[in-house]
Amino acid sequence: MLTLQPDDVLLGCRADDWRDALDQAAQSLVDAGRATPEYRNGLHEREAQSSTYLGNAIAIPHGTPASREQVLETGVRVLQFPAGVEWHDGNRVHVLVTIAAQSDEHLDILRALTHVLDREGVAQRLARADTAAEVIAQLSKAPVVARVDNDTLCLNVPARDRFELALAGAARLRQAGCVDGEYIAAIVEQEPVALGQGLWLASSSRGVQVPALSLATPERAFSGPLGPVNGVFCLAGQGDAHLGLLDRLAGLLDSGEGESLADADAATVLARLSGESAAAETRRARVLNAHGLHARPAKQLVQVAREQGLPVKVRLLEGSAEAVSAASLTKVIGLGARRGQTLVFSAEGEGAAAAVQALAEAVRDGLGEKVAPFEERRDVDDIQQPTAVVEPLPADTPHPAVAASPGMAIAPAFVMRLPRFEYPERARELTGERAGDAAAQKARLEAALAGAADQLGVLIRQAKGGEVAEILSMHEEMLDDPELHEAAFEGIRDGLSAEAAWWQAVDTAARAQEVLADRLLAERAADLRDVGRRVLSLLCGVEMPTPPETPYILVMEDVGPSDVAQLDTSKVRGLLTARGGATSHSAILARALGIAAVVGAGERVMTLDNGTELILDGERGRVIPAPSRERRDRAELRLKEREARERDAYDHRFDTAHTQDGHRVEVAANLGNTAHAGDAVEHGAEGVGLLRTEFVFMAHAEEPDLDTQIAEYRQAIEALDGRPLVARTLDVGGDKPLPYWPIPQEDNPFLGLRGLRLALTRPTVLETQLRALLTAAGDKPLRIMFPMVKDIAEFRAAREIFDRVQAEVGASDVQLGVMIEIPSCALLAPSLAEEVDFFSIGTNDLTQYTLAIDRGHTELSAQSDGLHPGVLRLIQMTVDAAHAKGKWVGVCGELGSDAQAVPVLVGLGVDELSVSIRQVPMVKARLRELTLDQARRHAETALAQPTAEAVREALEAL
Repeated sequence: MLTLQPDDVLLGCRADDWRDALDQAAQSLVDAGRATPEYRNGLHEREAQSSTYLGNAIAIPHGTPASREQVLETGVRVLQFPAGVEWHDGNRVHVLVTIAAQSDEHLDILRALTHVLDREGVAQRLARADTAAEVIAQLSKAPVVARVDNDTLCLNVPARDRFELALAGAARLRQAGCVDGEYIAAIVEQEPVALGQGLWLASSSRGVQVPALSLATPERAFSGPLGPVNGVFCLAGQGDAHLGLLDRLAGLLDSGEGESLADADAATVLARLSGESAAAETRRARVLNAHGLHARPAKQLVQVAREQGLPVKVRLLEGSAEAVSAASLTKVIGLGARRGQTLVFSAEGEGAAAAVQALAEAVRDGLGEKVAPFEERRDVDDIQQPTAVVEPLPADTPHPAVAASPGMAIAPAFVMRLPRFEYPERARELTGERAGDAAAQKARLEAALAGAADQLGVLIRQAKGGEVAEILSMHEEMLDDPELHEAAFEGIRDGLSAEAAWWQAVDTAARAQEVLADRLLAERAADLRDVGRRVLSLLCGVEMPTPPETPYILVMEDVGPSDVAQLDTSKVRGLLTARGGATSHSAILARALGIAAVVGAGERVMTLDNGTELILDGERGRVIPAPSRERRDRAELRLKEREARERDAYDHRFDTAHTQDGHRVEVAANLGNTAHAGDAVEHGAEGVGLLRTEFVFMAHAEEPDLDTQIAEYRQAIEALDGRPLVARTLDVGGDKPLPYWPIPQEDNPFLGLRGLRLALTRPTVLETQLRALLTAAGDKPLRIMFPMVKDIAEFRAAREIFDRVQAEVGASDVQLGVMIEIPSCALLAPSLAEEVDFFSIGTNDLTQYTLAIDRGHTELSAQSDGLHPGVLRLIQMTVDAAHAKGKWVGVCGELGSDAQAVPVLVGLGVDELSVSIRQVPMVKARLRELTLDQARRHAETALAQPTAEAVREALEAL
């Protein structure tokens, strides 16, 4: 987003008229090197289309899309006209916020400015400002906005006391990050006040971070000593920001609708708190405009609203429960509605239905802009069949993609193309068994939901625990989401068929997640659609294609977790997908099931014919269709050799790991769950080199207490029977959020609050975890490492907590280290080696940060290779610094199990390799094939190459 700097502000400007002011604005962009002189024409052309006056004496001139070619560098210039300029639409302007934008950055500036437009006196203050800082402050000072949304509601609490409800509401505000413990204490100390209609209020301004309103309702309304209890509001007050919430609450009570909240769902509660009465006519409309509800479409919407004969309100379904006047431009822009989000219009009185319908239709028509509509999903399958223009893969030619799960497979392709779900949009168009009124459609959907739940239950039982069961359990929760159900039921009430209403609800929710631009959430959107298709297949009576009874390689656009869970591993030799990354759920599950997988291969793989023979290489990340007999024979020989090596490796899995000449390298296992520690030992692991402790936190709806954590960690320590355990402290945040530890949305979560830097914001959480680990260990070997450390200062801050806890607990065999994941940490390894006991290199993140490639990026992830010489040099620096101080170094990333990388890492001096449980025997076997001199030659060869591709080619030649 564009931001304002003092150099961007020009004070004391004078202009003869608005054209002169516009010319000065254009020249200021030229002088700043932001645009060519021709950009002036774009400013005038844009002004001729419609006025860029916003309000409160502010205009935001910017060019047309065609004039972007004249933009040299995106930027903003602010011109102040103390005497004012008469604008061509009759308004007086004191400030021009002039924008040169190469894309659509000005839309964020516009959204940021909307809060200025409703503040009294801003025009005068901008005119009188005598410093650039004062102008920026006036334009940038955002008001505090009080919250009431899905995250602040706490419905259907199993409570029989209004005090319990008050405490539940306060706790929900704390979970939402609105208040701290001081607020909770204040609520505990007071008695809720009766509001009438069975509603009560507890409030405080102590410990308030963000003003907000929570509502806690009981499972069943009850009567207490002082009267009926339908719900308790918790108000977190701050200044004047919460007064609007009180006004809306008072309006709810005045309308006599307080009792309706007793058994209401979240959507109904938010509707009532927004001012919508049960008698109001409402319509929903999805925003189709590519850049959301910015100035031009907002003006169109306001004009339509003003043409109606009665007031119409509008709110954002995915936002806070605040309805604003649809006739107010600043209020409408202030909603910040983006493409894919839903507007809710409401009105009361004669003509209300026609009024809200008119606004909804205007939104669907694009509000004066050409829009690309969301398909209403008569054919909901958003994965299309390959078209004729997609060239087929050439025969007997390696096709590169992303290596997602190691192994090799040779088998015919089975191309699973998702079925086309065809159905009428409106319920009235249904015939036969599917026909019926809204009640019948709702019953059909409920039956399909129940059937889908039964299917997932069977799959979970078949999975028998592990990552497959965990992800399918998440699907169960998605399927049981009451808000998703209510959104679908709302569509049915509006006349949609059960199929159309369900997919609209699923698609809206998935797109809302994708809008957040978070890779993890985008993957969860894929999970949601996977769940949605399961229900849709039951509604439409469509069955998935039946795989062959003989061995095959499954080819799909993208494989959903439930698809993977249903695979018959005795027949599926490998997975090949057109989309996806190495960190998607399907890739994770393929590795868990031991199935070779190559993902992100592109649309061309969907042109393969069923039965086409494939060679799938899950280690090199490539697929070869229709191989020649010579190539197939070579691959078959490699496959047989690999299978023989795997059998031999498993037979010798308990042997000590060392090279042929006796150089010792410890081989440990990476664990995502303490329950798998015994399995690691059974596969020959000499310890656990990485325990991802976040699983303990993610498995609980609330922060796990000390006893819970001790029990979890002790399970792994006991299963290891004296072998060392390396535990990584809580590594969440950004791309891995916790529901009870809310973090503000970040533009780039990988560069935000993650790992140790997040833990240090709540040191009590870190202290509890350290205490649990040390207590569970007792006299057993424990190694604790901190993730995402950038320098010695962060390590010292964490070590201070560790030292205090260790002095109290007194565990006897403990080492403290850091993960090398950030390049700065590797560069500063000499200073860190002075104070840490060991290093563990997380090659996944180290590669990502070194190469500036998101390892989940669908187009670039294939280039995110840990054998890049830049990454290898950082590893070398780390090892040299550690060994100089007598400290050991492990590698716990995917690189540790890469067959080509193992000798390189050993040659660089790495002391420990921690890999997935299934890979332990094979890594041990690879070590037994090497001598230390050979490993050092591999390392020297790799370091001498310019690219990762060159490294792999050179290593193959050795």
